[in-house]
Amino acid sequence: MRTEYCGKLGSEYIGKEVTLYGWIDGRRDHGGVIFLDLRDYTGIVQIVADPVRTPESFVLAEKVRSEFVVEVKGKVTQRPENSLNPRLATGTVEIYAQSLKILNEAKTPPFAIADGEAVDEKLRLKYRYLDLRRPSMQQNLRLRARVAQVMRRFLDDNNFVEIETPVLTRSTPEGARDYLVPSRVNPGEWYALPQSPQLFKQLLMVAGMDRYYQIARCFRDEDLRSDRQPEFTQLDIETSFLSLEEILDFNEGLIAKIFSEIKGVEVPRPFPRIPYPEAMSRYGSDKPDTRFGMELVNVSDLFANSGFKVFSSVLSAGGKIICLPIPGGDTKITNTRIKPGGDLFDFVAQFKAKGLAFIRVREGNTIDTIGALKDSLTPEVSASLLERTGAEPGHLLLFGASDETTVLDYLGRLRLKLGEELGFIDHTKNNLLWVTDFPMFEFNTDENRLEALHHPFTAPHPDDVEDLAHARALAYDIVWNGIELGGGSLRIYQRELQEKVFATIGLTSEEAKEKFGFLLEAFEYGTPPHGGIAYGLDRFVMLLAGMDSLREVIAFPKTQKAQDTMFGAPSHVDAKQLRELSVRSTAPQS
Repeated sequence: MRTEYCGKLGSEYIGKEVTLYGWIDGRRDHGGVIFLDLRDYTGIVQIVADPVRTPESFVLAEKVRSEFVVEVKGKVTQRPENSLNPRLATGTVEIYAQSLKILNEAKTPPFAIADGEAVDEKLRLKYRYLDLRRPSMQQNLRLRARVAQVMRRFLDDNNFVEIETPVLTRSTPEGARDYLVPSRVNPGEWYALPQSPQLFKQLLMVAGMDRYYQIARCFRDEDLRSDRQPEFTQLDIETSFLSLEEILDFNEGLIAKIFSEIKGVEVPRPFPRIPYPEAMSRYGSDKPDTRFGMELVNVSDLFANSGFKVFSSVLSAGGKIICLPIPGGDTKITNTRIKPGGDLFDFVAQFKAKGLAFIRVREGNTIDTIGALKDSLTPEVSASLLERTGAEPGHLLLFGASDETTVLDYLGRLRLKLGEELGFIDHTKNNLLWVTDFPMFEFNTDENRLEALHHPFTAPHPDDVEDLAHARALAYDIVWNGIELGGGSLRIYQRELQEKVFATIGLTSEEAKEKFGFLLEAFEYGTPPHGGIAYGLDRFVMLLAGMDSLREVIAFPKTQKAQDTMFGAPSHVDAKQLRELSVRSTAPQS
């Protein structure tokens, strides 16, 4: 039996007999003595096979190669002074192999099983079982397990009950696209994989479960990015009889516990709160990164009588003029980058910007810009502009002009890009905050109707019930350094109000009954006030691990085309299977 793990061996083990298992990480033949690096998930330790001291193991050591699986028995000894390895935790010891057993041989891997080696991601995903041997991947998955353990312990200690909800459920296409599953025993009918357990957890509150959680698998058939996967995991929480304040305070306790146990960091509480309109106006984002300044400034009123046609035409159409002040930008950002063809111009253009106007603030607060804009500036407007933006000599002022939604979006993105590029972001900070007071609805121009900004089960602010189309939602998102960790809300728990919300998003009473009749009926049987939140576990772990992609913290992720290149999924299936499901494919035959 294994007595120890490789990476745990230190000077305190000298003289002890140990049995180790693992993979050969490297092999070196030094003038007759063979050195093997034995690796398991805890680290690497050096094994010595000597033709004199350990003749039996020496014969086998000549045969082993990288990634062979072996058993080693031997005595831990002190390394000679000239062979100490300070880069290894086990660098003061080595094991003379009294016994070496080859448990399985291995072909040469398609890439090195070592951190720091650049490997194409497609190759990594095709041979994911090898990629997962890499120390960094081992650490990431074990970190993920620790985070889930901390979550469970905290919730268990606070009287929450872990309950599993169905994976085969009903399609409710209000949101992202569903993954559909045909039913063999109910021909022509379909299940959907859950985008979240939202309705089930609300029904559990109707059932009196009071405090529920689940680490749930969710599925969304949507376009993918580095922080999106077609199947993902979220920590799902719902509770009854707690106010919004109590829910936020409880969740701050959960977040603080995770930071304390996983990162060893004590985060200050309570977390700041920023209403959605303020987040958008100051940062151009509903998930603001507050680790640096460069806040957006609305200067529309200063240009109300401007002769600069670009600005006046936007204002006359009801748009806004927004300024992004950049300290030190005068010397760090050239005109070439701002003008058409420049990288900053091209960056904002992809988000519907038509251009960037600019002002450079020079010594004595003199203004330098293009002639048409400079000629339109009166001394009074110039002074007010510098005062409002806090601009000083060396500042670069970039201006966006468009409808409010568009201009805030592209300047918010530009703020983040330049904040990183110019070194304004302090990466040692952990800025946690809540964004609150979201609008209930946003307008879907493609379908010419209102749709729920979060989901149609979110409760409106009680002061706004009479005008649901413009109501604020009792919703809240938790943001860490400009990235959303999770979001939730208080829920609607009265049938009449839920029916009004369905009507606001364009559902007829018949459609609402057909899609959500079970929920509306449940609300007639004594539903308590309730609310909750869901955290993206994959994203949370990605950030805790300091990674840039979800694929670094998921054991078997999909590619950006939602493919599993290792298993070859999705794949064609036999015609017989389709017939059993009463399904016919209309896809072109390749």
